Amino acid sequence: MFSSRVDIAEALVQYVCLLFSLCFHEAAHAAMANRCGDPSARLLGRMSLNPLAHIDPIGTVLLPIVMLMSNIGLLFGWAKPVPFNPRNLRNIRRDPALIALAGPLSNLLLALFCAFVLRIIVMAAGISTAHEMLQSPVCQIALFMIIINLVLMTFNLIPVPPLDGHHVLYLFLPPSGQRVLEQVGPFGLLIAIFLAGPILQHVTPVVMGLVLRIAFLGTDLG
Repeated sequence: MFSSRVDIAEALVQYVCLLFSLCFHEAAHAAMANRCGDPSARLLGRMSLNPLAHIDPIGTVLLPIVMLMSNIGLLFGWAKPVPFNPRNLRNIRRDPALIALAGPLSNLLLALFCAFVLRIIVMAAGISTAHEMLQSPVCQIALFMIIINLVLMTFNLIPVPPLDGHHVLYLFLPPSGQRVLEQVGPFGLLIAIFLAGPILQHVTPVVMGLVLRIAFLGTDLG
């Protein structure tokens, strides 16, 4: 349980950032599917930032709340998968990979945008130390958005079903490899959660460093 009102407020801000990022991620899938010729997700209302269109009871509600209440610090989750009908796609081999990549790419773009916003705030406010930066609520929100979106991007690129990365890997596998990947399906989410810790621990800091170089370019934050 949180020890103070400030912790609860911070948790709520993080959750709102996660919820928006998940909705943006799923809306990007739906928009790409529509662009590739399949309007199924758009007709189901999934090409939207409305959380009600995307909420998954476990991945969007239960898991993030448990993580926040446990003070784990690393917040991630998932929303309802965006459906698409392969028969409607213009290129049945390539387009599923494009639809899948649209989600992680949207998270990367959000992280870069928030890094750019952070850079503007640092310059405009004359912030010169990390302590000053963390005193700014707007800077904190931007940092939450950067971290959460990098976590979502990295997690979703793990190449096991039902995560986005498996559609990309599937594109390059021979038929025998595709069959093996399909057989992993029922256990994919468990495998992804098991792998998430080590992958996020090594990959996310590298990408985070690149993004923060944009935010703090030319600024010495001690």
